[in-house]
Amino acid sequence: MRSVTRISVALAACICLFFALNTAAAQLHNARIGLGFQTLLTTDDGLGFGFRGRLSAPVNGDLSFAFDIGASGFILDGRDNATYIFDPQVSAIISFPGSTDRAAYILAGVGGYIPFKQKDRKNGGPTLHIGLGWVKPLRETTLFYEINPALIIKRDAVSVAFPFRIGIIL
Repeated sequence: MRSVTRISVALAACICLFFALNTAAAQLHNARIGLGFQTLLTTDDGLGFGFRGRLSAPVNGDLSFAFDIGASGFILDGRDNATYIFDPQVSAIISFPGSTDRAAYILAGVGGYIPFKQKDRKNGGPTLHIGLGWVKPLRETTLFYEINPALIIKRDAVSVAFPFRIGIIL
């Protein structure tokens, strides 16, 4: 029952944070919100599936700063053995000039890999990440897809996470 309560609290916090970010985005000139799905392959937990939200604000035409929040579940062993994680990130994004149908970017920064359950906390810790992504303009939104590997720095070891993300930028 405790894990259900923690998951409920975490989901409520994510929803509140999304609305706060949405309000902040309305106040920031040229801020963008991205929403997407991710698959997350880690050396400790295996394959997980989740959601991601990002608020980014441009500094100039080439550089943006972003704050991401994501949550994933490693559910392939069933609900009783599942691991759920929260993985916020702060990133710098460098955009490259592209064609009219696609452009590339590099993102790098710091974050966290935070399991919800106390027994899984040994697999968590701060993260360092660097990745590559692409954007493709649609009619009124933009499609993005990226891979953003992260080094998870645990207390006594290091592990790796390989997320693949796809979504839209509003």
